[in-house]
Amino acid sequence: MKVFLFYEDNENSDLHKTLKITLPKSWKTGPASKVLGCFVESYNDNEKHASNPLDQEQMHLAIREEGAESSGGDESSPSLIPIASDAITIETIPDRANVYILHGPSKTMEEMAAEKQEALERERAEKANTVACQHLGCKNRFLKGGPYPECSYHKSPPVFHETAKWWSCCPAKKAYDWEEFQAIPGCCSGVCTEVKESEQKQFLGGCDLREEADGAQLKSIDDFNKAQESGSDAAPVLERLRNVLADIDVENELYDQVVEGIKKEMEGDDTPLDAVAAKLGKKLKTSMKSIAAEQLRIK
Repeated sequence: MKVFLFYEDNENSDLHKTLKITLPKSWKTGPASKVLGCFVESYNDNEKHASNPLDQEQMHLAIREEGAESSGGDESSPSLIPIASDAITIETIPDRANVYILHGPSKTMEEMAAEKQEALERERAEKANTVACQHLGCKNRFLKGGPYPECSYHKSPPVFHETAKWWSCCPAKKAYDWEEFQAIPGCCSGVCTEVKESEQKQFLGGCDLREEADGAQLKSIDDFNKAQESGSDAAPVLERLRNVLADIDVENELYDQVVEGIKKEMEGDDTPLDAVAAKLGKKLKTSMKSIAAEQLRIK
């Protein structure tokens, strides 16, 4: 297992360092702090860095979020995720990964979990006292009953078709990841509202596009339910996944509990299903990586 270590958290480029190391077998199941210690020792042994000695207790490791664009060794990107000092190396650092050495003390897994829980509780408290704007695409939250802030929003629902995402009122602006889609500016401006337009669809899919192109009538509820049961393209990806998992003895009740939990973590029942599916996909991928890492340790 090889890793590439970058230290560029200094304005003076002469003090930067890149180190490629092959991890000893015993390090793979050991704490990530060993990787940090190895780099700090190598850095401080170089006389070139005598003016900037590193203290391992005041440094930490970070890895770029999977799927984020990389720009060389730029450690200033917000997509960098800190690695806990006691995290198992093979479970947190992929083979041949770029790992960044940054200033700031390392935190343990317990400390990181406590911070995450605290942030989650703050978010829940905020959501309990505020409501989300019901205008499509507006991300504002405000106190129930106002005052209502100004907002930028879209007049028509978004379209989620295969990997593409766009607003049906702005078809020329397409995105292929969730963050890029959320960054598409609204085409309307006004004042936030907490009144939901009950007749308006919250999102459109491939079926809507095909029906519009063919001039077909909307399906009845019975037709839609039959499509879900048959697993056809008309069924949402979450419903198809629910049916597939049931075939391998993952109970529907357990699946429904996880999906509802993800909705609560995000925006509640109004969370777009595309976002829920993306979040669930990341959680499933993380679980499968842990299983794969465990299998490697067993070997």
